[in-house]
Amino acid sequence: MRSLFVMDDLDTLDLPGDSTVALMAASTGRGWEAWWCHPSAMWGQGGRAFARAQRVDTRATAFDRQQWAEVQLADFDVVWMRKDPPFDMTYIFSTYLLDMVGTRTLVLNAPAGLRARNEKLFAAAYDDLTPPTLISNNIARIMAFAAAQPAKVVLKPWDGNGGRGVLVTQTGDPNLRSMIEVLSDEGRRFILAQRHLPEIADGDKRILLVDGEPVGAVLRVPGKADHRGNLHVGATAHATTLTPRELEICARIGPTLQAEALVFVGIDVIGGWLTEINVTSPTGIRQVNRFDGTLVEERILDAALRRHGALA
Repeated sequence: MRSLFVMDDLDTLDLPGDSTVALMAASTGRGWEAWWCHPSAMWGQGGRAFARAQRVDTRATAFDRQQWAEVQLADFDVVWMRKDPPFDMTYIFSTYLLDMVGTRTLVLNAPAGLRARNEKLFAAAYDDLTPPTLISNNIARIMAFAAAQPAKVVLKPWDGNGGRGVLVTQTGDPNLRSMIEVLSDEGRRFILAQRHLPEIADGDKRILLVDGEPVGAVLRVPGKADHRGNLHVGATAHATTLTPRELEICARIGPTLQAEALVFVGIDVIGGWLTEINVTSPTGIRQVNRFDGTLVEERILDAALRRHGALA
């Protein structure tokens, strides 16, 4: 098996905690070829996709960097789209190039699914699984939604990631309108307003799904200095198990993930409510492995093998 990882530059990664590195190391461990390229190093010509890529042998926290070459993506068995957001037009354009790879190469997660399933709006479509949510660029409407909530409200950009731009406020806050104006760029950009879940104090649960099935979870508890449950802003990781409600959520969304070849997905659940379905470049492999004693990356590679075999 030959794998190409479309991803951020190797020098920018947190090697001990990075999920893409875990996948690359598992590929090396199986004797598979692993290559990487940045999305900006891809191009299309003659209806085919190409890239300038580098072969690497990967260990848990180190790379053995080998030769660079201009490669055709159709010559790989699996191409992994693991570029972190922002989910901007450059990202979307990369998925169009990935559409040119060909039918005998598996692309994960599937480009069409990456384009169609925005991580916050995808979750909001399951209105009985998510907290009350408004998607709007109308400042007055967002103000009215905040006033209708029993307490606080969360404001966030629709295309953000890693907790960036997520604000907690409430009616009566003299900064509320200003926050909405800044996030929405004076009504020119859509944002999400969502009922605040006080259960965030007990943690934001990241659940990993492989081919639609839950394989593990980690609880991320916010620190005292920040309300967000993101590890890079001070939240701490803790062992956890899945509740019946969380298993219900996984069962509801799992068939769609499987049907759309969204093979590796991370969902966020707070107090039994689904808040995000992360399809672009989900993380959490290393944390789940540490607490559950499992090897999530091996489960993902097994799923890739099954799907690749179905292409033959």
